[in-house]
Amino acid sequence: MAGRPRLIKMSPAESQTPGQSLTGSVQALERGLNLLAIIAEADGLSLTSIAQRAGIAPSTAHRILTTLKAGGFVQCDDARGGYLIGVQAFRVGSAFLRNRKLVDVGRRTMRRLMEDSGETANMAIEVEGAVVFVSQMESHHSIRAFHRPGARGPMHASSLGKAMLAALTDDEISQKLHRVGMPRLTVHTIVDPDALLADLALVRKRGWAIDNEEQAEGMRCVGSAVYNEHSEVIGAISVSGPTVRVTDERLGELGPMVRRAAAEITERVGGKIPRN
Repeated sequence: MAGRPRLIKMSPAESQTPGQSLTGSVQALERGLNLLAIIAEADGLSLTSIAQRAGIAPSTAHRILTTLKAGGFVQCDDARGGYLIGVQAFRVGSAFLRNRKLVDVGRRTMRRLMEDSGETANMAIEVEGAVVFVSQMESHHSIRAFHRPGARGPMHASSLGKAMLAALTDDEISQKLHRVGMPRLTVHTIVDPDALLADLALVRKRGWAIDNEEQAEGMRCVGSAVYNEHSEVIGAISVSGPTVRVTDERLGELGPMVRRAAAEITERVGGKIPRN
């Protein structure tokens, strides 16, 4: 005996065509990600403020925020009367931070910097008040700079070190130099603290530092700092070569080139260049 036809009541979502359902899901996802970005930029915002910044109705924002809150991506702060980034969003973001490797992220940029400048590209970090080289892309010239990964150098006498020092306040710089000293390496090494602070003021203004035979006779370097998401310096990159190629005239070309490369690496690690 044939069965009788059954009437099945479909929910609005089920009654949509696959294309309509997918479009709605993508739009909801985009809105949710947009709200997360808004809250991350200025946490503690009210529902009305978030909706206004997102350009959506408060009722729509409330539905999305309720879903995000249930998933732990946002939380409400009763004391501040607004929404904050939740612990789950922190966990997701931390996964990016854990996997971030400055050397790997900067490799492509450094290779291009070496090819564009024709000089050796270097990357370094600070360890206990010293410059420590972590990566290098050697130029194709027979006469070129070479720094083995792990090699150390003084901060006050290198473009890499000065680029990182310039991100600090004058008091922080003075305290650091007092601990590690300012040894003279060549006749060009800056060993007067006030003269170095004046040099670092220029570094902040133009965005790149110069080592003018201060670490090794006959060698010039141009460096710029790399920053993290808190606008804190995490390293620096530079190009280095003999003075016969890195002339005074070329410094005006290489400086902005290195600064752009450092800004590119900063962006790729999710960092922010501080506003002067």
